[in-house]
Amino acid sequence: MPIEKRWVVKPQGDPATVEALASALRIPPVLANLLVQRGIDTEEKAHSFFNPQLSDLHDPFLMKDMDRAVERVEAAVRNQEKIMVYGDYDVDGTTAVALVYKFLRHIGHRNLLFYIPDRYTEGYGISVKGIDYAARKGVTLIIALDCGIKATEKVAYAKTQGVDFIICDHHLPAEEIPRAVAVLDPKRTDCTYPFDELSGCGVGFKLVQAYAMKNGMPFSSIAPLLDLLVVSIASDIVPLVGENRILAHYGLELLNRAPSKGLLSIIKICGLNKHSITIDDIVFKIGPRINAAGRMRMDENDENAAPSGGYAAVNLLVENNESDAEDYGSIIDAFNQDRKSIDRHVTQEAHEIIESDPELKNRKSTVIYNPRWMKGIVGIVASRLIETYFRPTVVLTQSNGFATGSARSVPGFDLYQAVESCADLLENFGGHMYAAGLTMRPENVGEFTRRFNAYVEENIDPQMLVPQVDVDAELLFSEITPAFRRELKRFEPFGPGNAAPIFATRSVSNRGDAKLVGAECEHLRMDLTQRQKPNTTLQCIAFQQPEHFEWIRSGRPVDVCYQIVENHYRGTVSTQLRIKDIKRVEK
Repeated sequence: MPIEKRWVVKPQGDPATVEALASALRIPPVLANLLVQRGIDTEEKAHSFFNPQLSDLHDPFLMKDMDRAVERVEAAVRNQEKIMVYGDYDVDGTTAVALVYKFLRHIGHRNLLFYIPDRYTEGYGISVKGIDYAARKGVTLIIALDCGIKATEKVAYAKTQGVDFIICDHHLPAEEIPRAVAVLDPKRTDCTYPFDELSGCGVGFKLVQAYAMKNGMPFSSIAPLLDLLVVSIASDIVPLVGENRILAHYGLELLNRAPSKGLLSIIKICGLNKHSITIDDIVFKIGPRINAAGRMRMDENDENAAPSGGYAAVNLLVENNESDAEDYGSIIDAFNQDRKSIDRHVTQEAHEIIESDPELKNRKSTVIYNPRWMKGIVGIVASRLIETYFRPTVVLTQSNGFATGSARSVPGFDLYQAVESCADLLENFGGHMYAAGLTMRPENVGEFTRRFNAYVEENIDPQMLVPQVDVDAELLFSEITPAFRRELKRFEPFGPGNAAPIFATRSVSNRGDAKLVGAECEHLRMDLTQRQKPNTTLQCIAFQQPEHFEWIRSGRPVDVCYQIVENHYRGTVSTQLRIKDIKRVEK
């Protein structure tokens, strides 16, 4: 049985404020309360929240070094210098590369190439191999996206090869900033840009926006890039507030109305309704397919060959021909199928390691190491293990003679500090509170395991080891009308900082048609009824919760917490509850 979750109902907003807002906006009090919980406590704030405006985007020239970055790009374009657009191999990196590459191509610059480092031979970030490749190709300017903020030595080396750098990153910088022509990162301590939660692709977009502004180009000329940007925002799990909410709103609208050829091919492969794509669709269907190319191991390349599987992702995203885009989409999907197969196998092996070791199974953290595992999927495996054991987790494999891997955390625990406490054992590391990457010598794995486990044991609050569901409000099923669902939809797009509301309803039961669905009967579909006046029945789907099937089928009562979603089927739209947790009501 999975770990039992703790439900915590959020404190309700000030009653007078909620009542005034409900009256002014003509919405149910429960929805007004959601606004107040999000800090939206006036009619004016609510209007801005419900009606994001491109005019509210910040001036890109408020970002430190933006003027220098634009001037250097202008000079490169004017002098027909060869520009390399360089980015990380994940979704944020490849969408960022595609966005800047497409813009430069749009303004007529053809002396252009892109580069994605190979996860296995080069690792994350800017590499000497990439710089040497650029120098051989005659590149004089590299625009680095979603990486580079800590690449001080690499940027200095590039200068000796006659190559300038513009860095567009969003990760936390070290004390020393690389001596590039320009370093764009809203997290720089000396940067006063008003919003510091942009994705890497978002920082690249601000560079494009600044160039367009300075050169008298209307915003409509760069708006077609917003579908790439929303894929980045959703997949990189950045907060959907401030500028990200505005950019995601318009990017999602474009993705539904007129996506680029590459994204359209992925939408078709995913079987998505082309006019009702959500942030969740990006996170769980579109993003993983784009990510897959960079995760999979490629054949060895000669020194002049494209060195990374991430190239397939960028080729897909920049393609203008529909037929060619569909070909690239098929390649990407094949990568994803391979990735899923390997992911399942490694996850099973990881579970077996933990279950066979009572000491490891009962710790407050997990560190496991297998030199045979594929480097590209250890982050996914770490996330899967947290779903089962719910504790800070590090999964390591071996690559190029080093133990390398990914770490994931649970809400409230600062994983970065835990990894940083072992910095003397590491060759390099990076990340943030909830996710990190790290590399060490294999002989240090044992000591790292001991010290990481000790740090977690000493610093984690036991409450953090119990999964928590934050319930926004309790509802009766009779309150969930089509009108309620339509008003709730105005809160979208949902994501960190504006999470999809979770509601709870007590004492509901199966109408009699519960069944297990999915390839391995891992999901539970049912119609639940609340037997109060008026008697209301709603469609429900509970992913990965088959253990409740017999109880539900018997008709015994349960409490449920859930998100309210639209279900699109054969041209009709209905209300569906996506069940997050089920508690059996014992008589």
